[in-house]
Amino acid sequence: MSAAAPAGAALERLEGLLSPEAATRAAGRGLNDAGYLDLLENDLDSTGRTQDLMLTRLVPAIYERYWRPALGRLLKGVTGPGMAEEVRIARLLLGLGTGDTVLDLACGPGNFSRQFARAVGPQGLVVGVDASWTMLERGGEELRRADPGNLVLVRGDATALPFVDDCFDGACCFAALHLFADPFAALDEIVRVLRPGGRIALLTSVRRELTVRPLKPVLERVSGMQIFEGDEIVEALERRGFSGVRRRLSGLAQFVGGRLAD
Repeated sequence: MSAAAPAGAALERLEGLLSPEAATRAAGRGLNDAGYLDLLENDLDSTGRTQDLMLTRLVPAIYERYWRPALGRLLKGVTGPGMAEEVRIARLLLGLGTGDTVLDLACGPGNFSRQFARAVGPQGLVVGVDASWTMLERGGEELRRADPGNLVLVRGDATALPFVDDCFDGACCFAALHLFADPFAALDEIVRVLRPGGRIALLTSVRRELTVRPLKPVLERVSGMQIFEGDEIVEALERRGFSGVRRRLSGLAQFVGGRLAD
């Protein structure tokens, strides 16, 4: 088995993926004291209460063990898959292999990113992107305890990713697309940075027949979460060139994956 890459190697490899504008911003910065590369000049506008909580210090501290599993259970239902099964689903949808370069969008503290880093091995690279500096601080703490050498965390905007075109083999966005101010702009960005044949894995909301249509705007306003209509995400992926789109429904959640044409 190959040894893990030395600390800092992931950042050096990331530099080759950055757009010219992002590379200029990153020049001379390196990772900050919290352990991530900050490419956002300002905080993004909030979309609601749920996103506001992501910027507190409390939620990142309890996110991986309590917050994310609890919210996931509400969305997926009591019989839906647990966190370990979510990771397995993401890996299957992404078809991860040794040496892959993977984007984990809205990575939070990097709980999925670390799993992906193990899957792609030292020859691969995982880039976790999130807009919350408190989440990334928590992720940086985890990396200081056990840096796999092939994972780097970046503070960035999902609708204006700081990467060149065609640079990732896979992109994951679990439990976040419905929180973005412009989720379809984020999908456009994912398509832009995926290589031909690249794979996508999504976990997001969906309105089921059990959700009365008039309640939808109320739920969205209270939660700050967009609830997508039945085939809205599947059709959005197909329009953007993904084929073999697969979907699994669980409560008010949907797992969706597909592959871009080669």
